[in-house]
Amino acid sequence: MRQLEHEVDICVVGGGIAGLCAAVSAARHGAHVALVNDRPVLGGNASSEIRMWICGAHGENMRETGLIEELNLANNYRNPQSNFSIWDSVLYELARFQSNLDLYLNTSVNGVEMEANRITAVRGWQGTAETWHTIRAQIFLDCSGDSVLAPLTGAEYRIGREARIEFGEDIEPEVADRKTMGMSCLIQCRETDHPVHYTPPTWANKYLSEDDFPHRNLHYTAYANFWWMELGGEEDSIHDTEELRDRLLKVAFGVWDHIKNHGDYGADNWELDWVGFLPGKRESRRYLGAHILTQNDVRAEGRFDDLVAYGGWSMDDHNPAGFLWRGAPAIYHPAPSPYGIPYRCLYSRNIENLMFAGRNISVTHAALSSTRVMATCGICGQAVGTAAAIAVKNHLMPQGVYEERLEELQQTLMDDDCFLPWHARRIPELSANATLTASEGDPEPLRNGLDRPTRESPDAPWKTNNWSCVPGGFVQYTFSQPTKLSLARVVFDSDLNRKSASDVRFDKILEKNCLCNYALHREPRHTPETLVRAFHFEALVDGTWRDCARVDKNFQRLVKVPLDLTTTAIRLVPDTTWGAARCNVFAFDVQ
Repeated sequence: MRQLEHEVDICVVGGGIAGLCAAVSAARHGAHVALVNDRPVLGGNASSEIRMWICGAHGENMRETGLIEELNLANNYRNPQSNFSIWDSVLYELARFQSNLDLYLNTSVNGVEMEANRITAVRGWQGTAETWHTIRAQIFLDCSGDSVLAPLTGAEYRIGREARIEFGEDIEPEVADRKTMGMSCLIQCRETDHPVHYTPPTWANKYLSEDDFPHRNLHYTAYANFWWMELGGEEDSIHDTEELRDRLLKVAFGVWDHIKNHGDYGADNWELDWVGFLPGKRESRRYLGAHILTQNDVRAEGRFDDLVAYGGWSMDDHNPAGFLWRGAPAIYHPAPSPYGIPYRCLYSRNIENLMFAGRNISVTHAALSSTRVMATCGICGQAVGTAAAIAVKNHLMPQGVYEERLEELQQTLMDDDCFLPWHARRIPELSANATLTASEGDPEPLRNGLDRPTRESPDAPWKTNNWSCVPGGFVQYTFSQPTKLSLARVVFDSDLNRKSASDVRFDKILEKNCLCNYALHREPRHTPETLVRAFHFEALVDGTWRDCARVDKNFQRLVKVPLDLTTTAIRLVPDTTWGAARCNVFAFDVQ
């Protein structure tokens, strides 16, 4: 068996959506990163092994951007049929071909080296290569969901529900316990053009009546994913996983047997296409950070000075008994959208160089019931990855970023198209001081630092914050003297409220990264019509306008185009969209 040693700046443990966003963001900001994942594919609960769709903040114009939007738009472009293997490849591509990032798949971390309260190395076993990897780093990010570094390092953590009195959370039980939300093995079915017979395994559970499913939705459209087939909240959500998987499979095959053979659900032409053998988890260990986000923080909108991410999913608290509970499987306690998540929830309060993102951040059980959804986990991952890179660059620990580099962290995140509620992106000095004109309309919203529609309050009208033109129009910066340009940053309109209808028989819903089930006649995924497809830049050089950069097949919202020229004026010219009559632009900066 081989034993290899590696030295990097940052080691990210866990390759779910949070870990992937953390690793990529740190690498893009110049750190040498190792991403260690114990599975063969990335994405965690969103991967082909579990197949939960990515959910996030509720409400108009609240879609998460940054790396989450980059992934979703790449998936729309490359994966029209919502094939899970293609989705896996979109996630793999983002990590595998990112410079400064070393990817270790099929590698399970099970040991650490420590110096006092600081981690110096992690050790992982890569079974496919029969290799032990020891990875030394300055900062470690645990995005594993189960917080695998917590018991190895002595980092403080919690499991279960707090007593109502501890934080004054009225949705919590009177007495604290170790109960959690459970885990699920999902199923997917596919519609055919002919009747399909189903024979369940002999060991599947038998459900002969709809009375076996109180308050459960037995629909199998593209928008019903059997999330309520859930167990484990009353057991140990880590150490009992194998036994719980066996029980969940009995439930899963039994539920489909009921739909096909013991009721009239119009499922004659539907077949069972896939069953998950890896449970998707909702809750286990939660780290304790410099701040613990509570139910009351969420309801007060989380207007923290160190806000670096946001949530907006309801406090969606599942009963610990899961499928065995005869009442409603979940209670949806209201939460504002958005509410802020502070940086202090993303680093350990007793291990100096340990950070985290995902469903293991420093929150109470009540707050976790909202923060656990994957789009929220992803933007928290991008925040900790960016913070870790800033820490490495400035020879700081995570606490030092809070004390010395907080504004830099927030501005960097917004520059990378991460929305921070109640904050505005700082416009580069070169753009702020130049003269801004356009072929039509008022271009000033392009430099207000608000790169999406916003409003002052829930009852106020939306401000569009964009500039719009017909294809072939232009927006122009003019400088007082010849100026050297190295980069153009543009934010296009990807329609943050876009919807999809994967089954033409049903109304459209907010677009997700994947399908729950596959109808025979369904719309393919497509790039949002509002996005600018082709655009170019023109520079005024020696009194003549010249093309200086061109993009012909854009499918992203945030685009950063390298430049290398000296000019007295530069124009952005949107040439075509993916279908919309007008070209919408939220930001155009040069530096």
